[in-house]
Amino acid sequence: MIFRSEERPSESPLVECVWQARSERTGIFSSLAMSHRELVVTRHNGSMTLTVRGPETKATPLHCSVQAEWIGIVLKLGTFMPQLPDDNLVNGAIDLPLATDTTFWLHGAAWQFPTYENADTFVARLVRAGLLVRDPVVGAALQQQPQALSLRSVQRRFVRATGLSQGAIRQIERARHATTLLRRGAPIVDVVAQVGYADQAHLTRSLKRFIGQSPARLAHPLASEPLSLLFKTDALPAITMDYEHEG
Repeated sequence: MIFRSEERPSESPLVECVWQARSERTGIFSSLAMSHRELVVTRHNGSMTLTVRGPETKATPLHCSVQAEWIGIVLKLGTFMPQLPDDNLVNGAIDLPLATDTTFWLHGAAWQFPTYENADTFVARLVRAGLLVRDPVVGAALQQQPQALSLRSVQRRFVRATGLSQGAIRQIERARHATTLLRRGAPIVDVVAQVGYADQAHLTRSLKRFIGQSPARLAHPLASEPLSLLFKTDALPAITMDYEHEG
């Protein structure tokens, strides 16, 4: 095992979950495609960094350093930091500059690095300072609720707040859900039917793109490469509908 990790739910309406991990040896793991933004604290060789990560539209192999520790705050879809120069950050990330060994600079002020235990308090402070916001249009769109906006306006605000289209989010979340089922021992043919792929070839193309591995390898965890965090999203039931036009 390259690293050990755990996650917990959050009391914040803007946070999907909070996780922490520690590396146990060096090695390569697959960083999965992800529709959510994250705030990630990295501790390595005595230094700390806070990284704002955007959504990722493909799997990426990454090298894990020994004796590294991480704390991650996974933001709910539609939650973003409008003051950043590129708040969408699709397939990108920004390391915030250090102020001291225990603080970083954000919007002209020094902030304490969050911990696994006080992540919700940290997020609440960001919200009060206007540095973290969530567009309600996104939640309504994911739940397919009627809105007093034109379709084009909804689409524009959705991409502005998430960095991705609803179709891209559906595909990413569906692949992650299929991966969870496969790693729990579900037969490949059942996953195809349950998650809504056209056939096994469709499932294979999707998982190789978004997860970086084939269904057969994912179905045998001992043979597959280690994966980054998998978590259940509240948006999944709404966005895993209507795959008729997806490739």
